[in-house]
Amino acid sequence: MKTFILSVAALALSAGLAAAQTVRLGTEGAYPPYNFINDKGEVDGFEREMGDELCKRAELTCEWVTNEWDSIIPNLVSGNYDVIIAGMSITDERDKVIDFTQEYIPPAASLYVGLSADANIKGIVAAQTATIQAAYVAESGATLLEYPTPDETIAAVRNGEADVVLADKDYLLPAVNESNGQLVVVDQVQIGGGVGMGVRESDTELKAKLDAAITSMKEDGTLNTMIKKWFGEEALVF
Repeated sequence: MKTFILSVAALALSAGLAAAQTVRLGTEGAYPPYNFINDKGEVDGFEREMGDELCKRAELTCEWVTNEWDSIIPNLVSGNYDVIIAGMSITDERDKVIDFTQEYIPPAASLYVGLSADANIKGIVAAQTATIQAAYVAESGATLLEYPTPDETIAAVRNGEADVVLADKDYLLPAVNESNGQLVVVDQVQIGGGVGMGVRESDTELKAKLDAAITSMKEDGTLNTMIKKWFGEEALVF
């Protein structure tokens, strides 16, 4: 799951759900299989399928909005959309600015991936800007190269700019499997917690509706079925 550190304190604005007839779901659209833009130009992926089902169960009219990752929390707080559903791990630092639903993905590992199994994880490491992976690299003593999108972190390894990339296992493992042996897993680390939906702290009613829908999907097995569909039979489930 994707994770990032807030570098600025966001203002808690009251852009309440009550004034909105349609709940706007904000996602990145660039982090498969969580979310991506398909050939029709539409938001697709695990979170699209899950989000549509949540809205149905919560009896909400929803629409999808895309936003760049590094401004996704500030733009929620400022009212550009009502929910973040973008592979976002629940962290204490984020929770100071926004609120979270319960987890809809259990905590997962992060991978170091390089061109060889002995690639130097203490050398030059690529990570997406404003992620916990980036913070982890910076604290590890390695040289951090930050990129605005996840695709660019993999490209940095392929073209020799970085020794390895550090990112979510759910994102990197498909890239490794599809690389025809060019990319290999070097190491695995546990960073961050489970993935939840982000809402403004003032939107308590919306949070309650989403939590109830997530609970119902867990109880009847629908959520686990979707997780396995998009992340594979070996994926962690509830």
